[in-house]
Amino acid sequence: MKQRVLFLGPPGAGKGTQAQLLAGSRQLLHLSTGDLLRAEVAAGSALGQEAAAVMARGELVSDALVLAIVRSRLEQQAASGGGGWLLDGFPRNVPQAEALESLLEELGQQIELVVLMELDDAVLLQRLLGRGREDDNQEVIRHRLEVYRDQTAPLIRFYGDRGLLQPVDASGEVESVSQRIDALLG
Repeated sequence: MKQRVLFLGPPGAGKGTQAQLLAGSRQLLHLSTGDLLRAEVAAGSALGQEAAAVMARGELVSDALVLAIVRSRLEQQAASGGGGWLLDGFPRNVPQAEALESLLEELGQQIELVVLMELDDAVLLQRLLGRGREDDNQEVIRHRLEVYRDQTAPLIRFYGDRGLLQPVDASGEVESVSQRIDALLG
């Protein structure tokens, strides 16, 4: 059974939903970079204080800081007896993937499976518009999808070349998608 999993997919494909379900059913540590950053800030850790200062300036948190937070969580988990994990939302580009790969090699915890959640643009657009967020309009969403494709296409090749990538049809009911993903883990 695969225990170290990375989720890739466009905004609206259901990565967060599926990651939460899978983490819960398989007792995996869910490492969502947004959640990790918020947790570190709330905890007032040194990494959290650094992240808060960066975000207060309206800047993006650096790759090095995100990696430091991921390292911290994986080391905490290893110290408490280990177990698997699921990364959601990171890496977003090849330099981040290479840095993550180095970190995971150092920790002896290489990725075992990369799940690529695939969904037609028309369905993505409907899902994202249906969320009712203020910043979700057709123009913004189409731009986000373009950015995703520009940044993620090289990641798909990166993980495909390593024999880790498994595409999953992310259309349909949440439970159906969950079953497709679960089957990949063995």
